[in-house]
Amino acid sequence: MQLFSFGLNHHSAPVQIRERIAFPEETLPVALRELADEGGAEEAAIVSTCNRTEIYCRTEDPQRVIDWLARFHGISPDELNQHLFRLEDDAAAAHAFRVAAGLDSMVLGEAQILGQVKQAVRVAGETGTLGWLLNKLFQQTFAVAKDVRTRTGIGAQSVSLAAAAIRLSTRVLGDIAGQRVLLVGAGEMMELVATHVAAHRPQSLTIANRTLERARRLADQHGGSACTLAELSGEIARFDIVISSTGAPLPIIGKGMVERAMRARRHRPVVMIDLAVPRDIEAEVARIENVFLYTVDDLGKLIREGLEARQTAASEAEGIIHEQVSQFMQWLRNRELVPVIRQLRGHADSYRRAELERAQRLLARGEDPQAVLEALSQGLMNKFLHHPTQLLQQAPPEEQGLLVQWLPRLFPVSGEE
Repeated sequence: MQLFSFGLNHHSAPVQIRERIAFPEETLPVALRELADEGGAEEAAIVSTCNRTEIYCRTEDPQRVIDWLARFHGISPDELNQHLFRLEDDAAAAHAFRVAAGLDSMVLGEAQILGQVKQAVRVAGETGTLGWLLNKLFQQTFAVAKDVRTRTGIGAQSVSLAAAAIRLSTRVLGDIAGQRVLLVGAGEMMELVATHVAAHRPQSLTIANRTLERARRLADQHGGSACTLAELSGEIARFDIVISSTGAPLPIIGKGMVERAMRARRHRPVVMIDLAVPRDIEAEVARIENVFLYTVDDLGKLIREGLEARQTAASEAEGIIHEQVSQFMQWLRNRELVPVIRQLRGHADSYRRAELERAQRLLARGEDPQAVLEALSQGLMNKFLHHPTQLLQQAPPEEQGLLVQWLPRLFPVSGEE
């Protein structure tokens, strides 16, 4: 079989590595076409989020795909291989099911990843890199994710990154009701964060985004204000909590900007939470006094507290996934048998046509129909059994035993399955 999954995630690589391998959304179509043209993938989809970069593909040369990934991101193959996982066939299918169901997430059971996988599949479909195998894989992936959420309590038990960000902020600064909060970005992640923040009724809530219109739209939903990223430098000093998640390829909040802001704040503490990969906030910001900078990996440690409460639902979900992987692999094996079955039926049909033509000639000459039918049935039987009988008689002794075991299954007697 040729189904593979490659990549790295929060289990295998720290954020410093993950951000180097991330695919910004606008680069995905180009990357997918290059992967198909130069990377040896006959089909491909790329899932790239803050916690993972994963390639799902059909290929006869998996190493070529890995080499392409290293080359595309300008990272040495040796360094990449230190963090890369490689899964094949049923393991790759199981991984896709677990990811979409939220079982492989930093936040066990979180629902956002399903939308991210669907988006990745949509982009691959529009780019033309989906084929029969990945289409079937992801159709079943989405069905499994729905089944897991319907039949288990995994979704109800999850603790989101947004909730974890709020918890971290309150640990440092106390009740958010007295804080000024800045959210940088207006994507799906920040919509979740904004909902959580607004529920705590902060003193003020501001949304900063590259396009002001989108920032205003999100701010209006939660009674906040909006500004552009270009205004950050002059505005950031006003805020006690800064949470950022954009798709920018480079940091948008640098050490110099934060140092100026801290002087303006007279070094009053500020919590900065960077949910982006690649990171939005320069790592050096953490060295500034009274700045408490956290990344998605830091939030992951917090989320793992209380993990035991969610393990029962996760165990139930794993059972569903195991069952669905078996079904998927059975479908895949059956599909690979189609050419063999067609060939077998073709041989049988050639026998049928030969005997039918012979019978028609005999009937045209006035032969007894009953005798013609008897000859037809005898001819078909002899042709169908000639090769199996010859093989059984001529096979070496060690193979004859296996053939004897399999013949009743290939040619069951009447009444047997």
